[in-house]
Amino acid sequence: MAASRPLAPALSPVPGDAVASLAAELRALPPSCGPVRLVAVDGHAGSGKTTFAGRLAAALGGAPVVHLDDLATHAEPFGWTGRLREQVLEPLAAGRDGAYRVYDWTLRRFAGTTAVPVAPVVLVEGVGAGRRAVRPWLARVIWLELDAASARRRGEQRDGPDLAEFWAGWARAESAHFAADPSRPFAGTRVDGVTGRITPGTVGEPSTSP
Repeated sequence: MAASRPLAPALSPVPGDAVASLAAELRALPPSCGPVRLVAVDGHAGSGKTTFAGRLAAALGGAPVVHLDDLATHAEPFGWTGRLREQVLEPLAAGRDGAYRVYDWTLRRFAGTTAVPVAPVVLVEGVGAGRRAVRPWLARVIWLELDAASARRRGEQRDGPDLAEFWAGWARAESAHFAADPSRPFAGTRVDGVTGRITPGTVGEPSTSP
C-alpha cells in the first residue's frame, strides 16, 4: 500500500488513438460543473481505474485527477460525498480552483492537500465516482468493465497477504454500495479491464438495483 492510497493495478495497454479520440469526445461535451466537464472513472476496486485515468488525463493535456481514495477513510470507505462536494465540486461550479485534504492510509488521518484547478475536463477516479449523489455534476461516467471477483483477485495479488483483511472488509463494503447505488447503468463509456478496449455504454441499461 502506498503512503496515501492503495497501489494501482495493472491494465492492458490501451491504444493511444482510442484514448485520444475519447479525450476529444470529452472536451466536446457541454460543461457540467461550472466551466468544467466533470468525468467519473468508476469500477470495482482492482479494475484499473487509476491507471486508465492517468492515461486519459495525459491525453487531455494533463487534466486534473481527483482520487477518491484520498477522500475516503478506513472508517468511512464511501462517506466522502460531503468532502468532495464542499472541497471540489462547489468551488469548481463557482469557477474557482478546488483543494481537498488527502487521507493517509498508513497514518490513518488526513495529511496534506491536493489542488484541483479549473480546467476544461476534470476526472474523478475511484469506486463510486458515478454514484447518485455525484451524477448531477457529471458530464460522463466511464466504467471499467471487470467483474468484482476478477478485480479483487488482481488487487490481492498486487497488494500481497498483508492486506488480505483489508480486501475482505472492502469487498463487503463495495458490494453493499453497488447493490444500493449502481454506477454501471449510467456509464456512457465502458473500458474493458482486461483488453483496454473502449466502447460506448448504454445509459439507462436495466439494473436490478435502484
